Amino acid sequence: MEGDSVTLHNSVSAIERDDQILWRFGPENSRIAEIYKQNLPTYDSNEIFKDRLKMNNQTGSLTIKNIRIKHSGLYKVTIIRNGGTSDKRFRVVVYGVFADTDEVKSVSVTEGDSVTLNSDTDVLRDDHILWMFGLQGFLIVEMDGKTNDFVLHDVADGRFRDRLQMDRQKGGLTITNIRSEHTGLYKLQIISSKGISYKRFNVTVYARLPSPVILSDNLQVSSSSESRCSLACSAVNVSHVTLSWFKGNSLLSSISVSDLSISLSLPLEVEYQDKNTYSCVLNNTFSNQTTHLDITDLCQMSTDFVNCCGFTEAVIRLVMAAVVGLATVAFLVFDIRSRRAEQDSREQKTMCP
Repeated sequence: MEGDSVTLHNSVSAIERDDQILWRFGPENSRIAEIYKQNLPTYDSNEIFKDRLKMNNQTGSLTIKNIRIKHSGLYKVTIIRNGGTSDKRFRVVVYGVFADTDEVKSVSVTEGDSVTLNSDTDVLRDDHILWMFGLQGFLIVEMDGKTNDFVLHDVADGRFRDRLQMDRQKGGLTITNIRSEHTGLYKLQIISSKGISYKRFNVTVYARLPSPVILSDNLQVSSSSESRCSLACSAVNVSHVTLSWFKGNSLLSSISVSDLSISLSLPLEVEYQDKNTYSCVLNNTFSNQTTHLDITDLCQMSTDFVNCCGFTEAVIRLVMAAVVGLATVAFLVFDIRSRRAEQDSREQKTMCP
């Protein structure tokens, strides 16, 4: 952490009489400290370190006191002994804490896209550029204006691997193929001859929204033979979204989900021959996806329904015809019997004296 001290231990347990131990820093391998033939250590006049360096004149180890983020980088120690040379390298990452007084710029982006965080300045030759991530200020990129070279550091879980690009002229940072784990606070620190300047970005990465799917649920028939189509609009594996039904521009119903990644479904019932325009919309605070309802396609009256209704009507007519026929036959039988009874009565009267 900033303000702490760190000691970089080399592989020498004790310096011998003719040993030369040389410490270098950064991509340009700048000499920062040296011991030669057991003399007192000497230090480079590099203003980045000033009075912070101290070498152990017994082992040649290097201590950096009151360390700062600008001291993050690659350190290399070269040991020359008996005509032979050996090297050892250290990657030092210094973490800092962001000040609450820094202005924060909000940036929103969709997963899979690229986003560029602009410095809005030109990098001068002596400028030292540092990009940090998270509240603790993990160093992810640094660039030395003198050499125009930059070093990628990444974080412990490797989430930025092969995703970071640096603008050597402006110092801007581009994150490619961004993912939700890249959501967070980014800080740009520019160290120049004029002092230190800061810029902060709060990056929010939203999941790419799927298009909602509309499916016919079932077909219901009321007692008055008017058909109504039951529909459902759904979206799967979504979070921080709202699913809504619209009739034209008017909101009919909606359902929302926050943190959990779940499946949403929202029902709708329309008339069979409804001529209105309906649409289902899935949206978050950054983007939306819309699917329009095709009533003709999804709400057609099925053949089974038509055949069912035709058959029922035929049965009803057949039954009514049978009833009428039976009534007619009964009337005819009654009429014939009545006439026969009347005829028999007349014949009996004629035969009597």
